[in-house]
Amino acid sequence: MEFSNIGELLRDRIAAAPAKDFLFSSSDEREWTYADLGKVVNQTATLLTATGIGKGDVVSLLLPNSPEYIVAYFACWTLGAIAGPINSLLKPEEIEWTLENSGSKLLLVASEFLPKLEGRKTPERIVFDKVEEVSGARNSVASGIEIEAGDDAVIIYTSGTTGKPKGCLLTHGNLIANARQIVEWLGFTESDRLLTLMPLFHMNAVSVTTMSALYAGGSTVVSPKFSASRFWDIIEKYEITSFGSVATMLSMLLAKERRPDKEKIAALRFAMCGSAPVPAEVLNRFEETFGCLVIEGYGLSESTCRSTFNPPTKKRRPGSCGLPIGNEMAVWDENNEPVGDGVLGEIVLRGPNIFRGYFNNPEATAKAFDGGWFHTGDIGYRDADGFYFIADRKSDMVIRGGENIYPREIDEVLFTHPAVASAAAIGVPDELYGEEVEAFVVLRDGQTASEAELIDHCREHLADYKCPKRIHFLDDIPKGPTGKLLKRELAKLRPKE
Repeated sequence: MEFSNIGELLRDRIAAAPAKDFLFSSSDEREWTYADLGKVVNQTATLLTATGIGKGDVVSLLLPNSPEYIVAYFACWTLGAIAGPINSLLKPEEIEWTLENSGSKLLLVASEFLPKLEGRKTPERIVFDKVEEVSGARNSVASGIEIEAGDDAVIIYTSGTTGKPKGCLLTHGNLIANARQIVEWLGFTESDRLLTLMPLFHMNAVSVTTMSALYAGGSTVVSPKFSASRFWDIIEKYEITSFGSVATMLSMLLAKERRPDKEKIAALRFAMCGSAPVPAEVLNRFEETFGCLVIEGYGLSESTCRSTFNPPTKKRRPGSCGLPIGNEMAVWDENNEPVGDGVLGEIVLRGPNIFRGYFNNPEATAKAFDGGWFHTGDIGYRDADGFYFIADRKSDMVIRGGENIYPREIDEVLFTHPAVASAAAIGVPDELYGEEVEAFVVLRDGQTASEAELIDHCREHLADYKCPKRIHFLDDIPKGPTGKLLKRELAKLRPKE
């Protein structure tokens, strides 16, 4: 059955199995059936309506990983409003910029994040700590709201070439299509119970372990954050069949001495892993140690989430991000012409899960869809059997523990320090996080600044995960003929340990 919007999909699942458990909270053991979910979503939607929210309005979400986050998403989608998840790791000025740029009309915020908003310009706020606190006495959401597959459902900010994030617009059709693609490829059914560990301000958690669970008629367990010490307890208690992860999580689990009883985690089929390649050593050790396959995939916010996955069997390709799961995928040269198997080029995508464009940024949208396909900015190749491999990134994006970091944003913060004449941040290999940020700085004549002072300066203006962990001082930063900083040359200038 084709669904025109997410509300229709939710209502269909409620009608099919109202008493089936759908949503669990691992932190406080609350749980909701499909019918329960429908009730609290409806109550929250009426709360939004009472504040004047309607179709097309942006509702920003600044919440921890929780059932409330999922309820807030569905409440927005029921009204045709646009959910605007905000990365809770951002600094106050970054949050304020996101709220203003998106044209947010309302902010649902958890009490724990209110200090981040002190003295900041925000839209009207509603503290949204517990869905149980939403009154059930309100009228039902007005029926007859026409929501089509092409209507916007999410505005999620992703790093862009200007150093400032870009608002990526995803539609109801995008989210439903990607959920269907994931479910069909991985063979999820109503018996699957997925674990949502990844932050719900990223599309990974929304698409891979929430929307996919709904589409399959299964269930999902929300954990406030990843904890290597509690992980196996959750897997055992809730009989988890699959979970979303990044390579860093797998490394942390391997570093722990605890090894679970394999009989108690027998329901666990595989770990879904993305955001950055999993080192072959980590993948092999994890599978051997825990008896759990690691299924690598690839995607971006612009593709809703997943564009590829390896097969959910042992017929995989080590180092490959897998096969397309429902969208078209190709490798193009600089002239937008396809290249042969084994030849490096830019990965391009086309399909029902590909976003419709960047919010209020027609130039960036046109550039991204040059030639009619979405240009990912990632360099890779396809082998003779159709498996794709990501070799490099066309941009300078750094992926640290699953978080995307755009170095120019760090450069610009460093430039605001009075002692800095020039700066360039790069990603360097890191055993735990995959990549870590380091920066190279040239000081102004007659000025002094220590490494610790400049790192502290970054921490005042950037989320901690974006801040460089080391700063190296140079007399000059390598430049090309046009004056462009040659960041690839900087890695060669790092002091040898």
